[in-house]
Parts: sequence; C-alpha cells; structure tokens
Amino acid sequence: MSPVGFADLPLLSQIKGRLSWLDERQRVIAQNVANSDTPGYVSRDLNQPTDFARALAEGGGGVRMTRTSAMHIAPAGPTARFDSRAAPDSETTLDGNSVVVEEQMLKMAESRMAYDAAIGFYQKSMQMLRMAARPPGR
Repeated sequence: MSPVGFADLPLLSQIKGRLSWLDERQRVIAQNVANSDTPGYVSRDLNQPTDFARALAEGGGGVRMTRTSAMHIAPAGPTARFDSRAAPDSETTLDGNSVVVEEQMLKMAESRMAYDAAIGFYQKSMQMLRMAARPPGR
C-alpha cells in the first residue's frame, strides 16, 4: 500500500482543479482581449465544470507531458482540459466582432477574486493539516 500525501486529499484536489480552471479561463479572456479588433471574432468563455476532480481525472484529449529521457521527472498525472464555447458579449460591431473589452475586464477581475479566494483556502487547509500533524505540546 502506497502512502497517501496531502495532495491526494479530495479537498486539495478540488482546489487544485478550481485553480486550473481559473488559470485556463484567464488565458481565454486574454485571448478575447487580444482579438478585440479582429473582424468576425466571437468572444469565448469556458464551460463551468460541475466536478473539478472528475474533470482532472478525465483529462480527455488534453496535452500530456512525455518523458524523452529517463532522467526527466515523470508527469504527475493527467492534464485537465476544459472546453470553451462561443460567448458573445452584449454588443457586436459592424465587422462582426463581439468582444466588449469592459466586459472581458469584469470577467478577468471576477476570475482573479475567485483565484485569490481559492489560494487562501488552499493555504488555510495546508496550515490546518500541518497543525494536525504536529506532535502534542508543540
């Protein structure tokens, strides 16, 4: 039986999945902003996964790391892949572009606040686990 580490706990796995989703969402939003002047570009957003642990476990079709040398560190596990969908903003310009930079900035701020909250929750969880692992009287 192999030892179980902190990272194997379901709570921490859920938090890591949430952080991965938020990271990918930031990338999609940045791509939207970069294409705000591209004719015909439709803004995108990520689908909200209902279960991050399942999304990480499935990892279907995501980019996977491979070892090209025995000296390389082995990949930790499957890479999560989140599906994006067309999500036009409230306005579409005459050239067909549906990116409203102000709306994208609101989404980015929302994602940043959720990211900060998840990081804080992760840090507090780790502090509690460290405290529980200490010998009594320390």
